[in-house]
Formats: sequence, C-alpha cells, structure tokens
Amino acid sequence: MKFESILAETDGFGRFQIALLVLMVIPRITLPCHFLLNNFIAATPPHHCTIDHHLDTSAAFVNLTDEQRRTVSLPAEGDRTLSSCLMFPQPQFHLLSNTSNTTDLPAAEPCQNGWMFDHSTFKSTLATEFDLVCSKRGLTKASATIFFVGVMLGAIFFGVLCDKYGRRSMLLVSYISAIIFALISALSNSYIMFAVFRFLTGFGITGISIISIVLCVEWADIEHRTFIGVFGSVSWTIGNMMLAGLAYAVTDWRMLIITVTSPLVLAVITWWWIPESARWLIATGNVERAHYFLQRCATANRRAEFSSRIKPETLSSIITVNEQGRSFTYLDLFRTPRMRRLAIFTGIVWYGVASTYYGISLNITGFGLDIYLTHFIYAAIELPSKFLTYFSLNAIGRRYSQVGTLVLTGICIFINILTPKSFWTFRTIVAVLGKGLSEASFTTVFLYTTELYPTVVRQNGVGYTSFMARMGASISPLIMLLEDVWKPLPEVVFCSVAILSGIVAWFLPETHQARLPETIDDIEQTRKSSLCLSNQDAGKLIPEPDPLKPPKPEVTV
Repeated sequence: MKFESILAETDGFGRFQIALLVLMVIPRITLPCHFLLNNFIAATPPHHCTIDHHLDTSAAFVNLTDEQRRTVSLPAEGDRTLSSCLMFPQPQFHLLSNTSNTTDLPAAEPCQNGWMFDHSTFKSTLATEFDLVCSKRGLTKASATIFFVGVMLGAIFFGVLCDKYGRRSMLLVSYISAIIFALISALSNSYIMFAVFRFLTGFGITGISIISIVLCVEWADIEHRTFIGVFGSVSWTIGNMMLAGLAYAVTDWRMLIITVTSPLVLAVITWWWIPESARWLIATGNVERAHYFLQRCATANRRAEFSSRIKPETLSSIITVNEQGRSFTYLDLFRTPRMRRLAIFTGIVWYGVASTYYGISLNITGFGLDIYLTHFIYAAIELPSKFLTYFSLNAIGRRYSQVGTLVLTGICIFINILTPKSFWTFRTIVAVLGKGLSEASFTTVFLYTTELYPTVVRQNGVGYTSFMARMGASISPLIMLLEDVWKPLPEVVFCSVAILSGIVAWFLPETHQARLPETIDDIEQTRKSSLCLSNQDAGKLIPEPDPLKPPKPEVTV
C-alpha cells in the first residue's frame, strides 16, 4: 500500500490542505523581504568628502554656494563628475573660472573628515551609518554574503533536525530564532555586531524556506502538487512586491528590518494550527500520531468514513520494517549510486538557479530607473512567470521546464552583455524578462527537488540543495565586484552558470504525475516503474491496485 492511497481516503486536496497553504503564506512573505533586503539597507547614496573644515581655513570659502564649494574642494573624475572619495587639501578657487585647468592642481588626498551623504532617497543605510564607502565599499556587498552564509549553514542544520525531530517543531524554532536575531541586528551599534546577527538571522530564517514547501507537498495528492508548489511561491512574489513599498515608506534601515520581521510574530500564533507531516511520522514509525493527523485531515475534508476504513496498524505497511525508526543523515544522500548521482546533479542545478537569480535581483541599478520602481518591476514580473510556470509544469513536465528556464535566463543575460548601455530601455526589458525566467526556474526547482527525494531523506535532500543554493547566493554579491576587473565579467559568469546548470538539469528524471518515493530503495530499484535516473520515463505513475477496494471480477469467455 502506498501513502497516496491513504491520502486519497482523506481527500488529497481539500479544506485541510488549503488551510495549510494559507497558514504558510504569512511566514513565506517575510522570506524575500529578508533575502533581498540588502538592496535597501546596504544602498550607497551619492556622497562626497566633508569639506566644511575649509570654512576655518579660508574666509573666501564662506561666501560660496554649496555647488561652488564642491567645485573648488573636490577633484573631477574622467567623466567630469566630482570625486566621491578624494579632496584637495586646500580650496582651488581658480577652478571657478576655468574648470579645465588641471595643470597646477595639488595632489588629491582621501577624505580626512568623513563624508557627506545625500539623504533625499534614504534616511539611513549601513553605508551612511558605518561609513561603508570608498575603501570600505565592499563591506556593503559583504553584508549580503554574510547573510547568505548564515542561510547556507542553516539549511544544513534544519535539514538534519527536520528529518530527525519533525517538520512542525523545527518550523517554530525557525520562527522564534529569526525574530530574535533580526531584532538584535536592527539594534546594532557597530558593523561587526550587525554582521554577526545578520548571519544568525539568515541561519534562523532558512528553516521557513526549506520546511514550508516540504510540509505542503507531503500533504498534497499527486494531481495538486504542481498547484501547491506554484501557489506557495506566489507568497514569495507578494512579499517581494511588498518590500519595494515598505522600503519606499520606511527609509531608515533599522526600522525597515523591524518592519519586515514583524509578520513572524503572527506566524508564531498561527503555528498551533499547523499539522505535522503524516508521511514523516509513518517513515519514523510513529503511526499512532500519523493516524491522528490523518484523522484531522479527513474530518476537515468531510471524509467521516476514514476511521472505519483506515486503522493505525494499516499505516505500518507503507514503510518497510528495516526503514522504520532509523535516523537518516546527509551521508545517506551519497551512500548508494543513484542517490549519489541525484544529489550531485540537483546540487549543481540549485547552485546555478540561486546564483543567477540573486545575481540579477541584487543588481537593480544601471537601468535608468528609480531603485524602488526597478525592484517593484523585478518583483511584479514574477507573478505572470508563476502562472506560465504552472502551465509549463503540467504541459511539458518538470525536467523540460527546468532546462528551458535556466538556458533562456542565460540567453537574456548574454543579450544584455552585447547591448550598449545607451539602449537602457531595451536592456531593462531584457533584464526584467531574464528576472522572470530566473524566478520561474526557482519555482520549478523547489517543487522538482521535493518530488525527487524520498520521504526518509526528503528534508535532508532539500536542506543539502538549499545549502548549495545559498552558496551560490552568497558568492553572487562578490562576483559583482569583478566589474572592477572587467565591466561585463559578472554578467559573463552568471550567463555561463545559468546555461551550464540548465544542461545538467537535462540528466534528471521526470517526476510529473509520479508518486513520491518513500524510501531510498524506491530510488535505487531498477524496474521500469521506479524513480531511476537512467530512464527518462522513470517515476511515471503506474496504476496500482487499491487494497481498500475489492478487485474487479474477471470475465472469462
């Protein structure tokens, strides 16, 4: 007997599953707000050296306008703009009459008394708070990397403990830890303190990311898994669009962190109504508690006959005896040949998906648009891409959708590499299209991976692949610093990663309309109906006799 047969007795997609989806919306909308928060809290507004000390050294300086004071105090760059990081030791008044005369200018020196920032867009950011400009400008990008390193290690932590202690209990741990660490990071009085607690915030919040999708998919029947996966990712898009509005309204970085974290307080309250995964309970031998949650599901879905048809002892036949009660670890992902190949391929794909997505999402300048508007457009394009992804997953399957979205994302990046920046409208359109495709690849890979791994190591598998994804995300901000070597180099890297990971995705099996594997043996078995990596038709749903229904009588002639 398979779990799908048991779930069908409760109605595999009814009010119980819909309620679970709704309860997961609240914490999920906080994810993009934190994952992409660096666009706003670490933004660097226009700035220049503080030149007010020249008032004490030159009486003529007092009568100048602000623009004239900058002209005589700051050297010009090659593009005629005034330097953000250098200044003259003394005012050069002759530049007021002849700005082209640079033959007798003294050597410029780094800013001696700090910087003056333009606060018209941001009231306060990390850059203005801790002077992360000029020689320290890389620390603003590093703050995103630090967060994603925390997410990366948190994926390992929650992946192990979720398969050991359950999805539900670890979800509460993720809620509470994310709230505590985020609030402390908002109160930081130094960059080091902020970096430490930003790391811990990423560590804590990653549990929401990897647990919510697994919990929802494990409660859904085969026909509705695509809907579950896509609808869940719509919560990300809603949160991403909200972030643009919240950042526009709240321009202080401390208050912005507190604002985007506040929904998790409500999530803690709603946690009491979230069920444990019945699949996981059965896989760990806790059939009595699994029966309790299945009974709750049947009651909510108005299947009163469930109790008379399914008993706790019936559930014991779903997982073989030698698998029940066993503690699985990440090593089980690599012990056997097909599991090892699956882990390597999905790890590469997740790295490529995340690296490309965050490489695009964390680079929202240079398109001639306001930072808030650009972020909103990038977020809004995700919504139609979700609906197209839904039809794509059902029409051509998971594998072709994964390959197509990754390769097309790489092509969009390649087009922008070749397009001159003077064509900023066209570049913006292509960039937005690439952003939509990269989000579609992320939506696909979450659902795809959850279907590929067996129940006994599913959370370990998603934790491991999430680790690979966050590795890609943490390196993405640093890759963008390569523009100092060669301006298009970051885009070349992201383009190559997207296309190569799309090619690797081609070698994964199709899981559309396939039952979820329960054990590692389901992956390793070589018969045609199994989920094996060497067969393109692997995992296709093959009808099995329902043990709860009497067999049809044979007709003889």
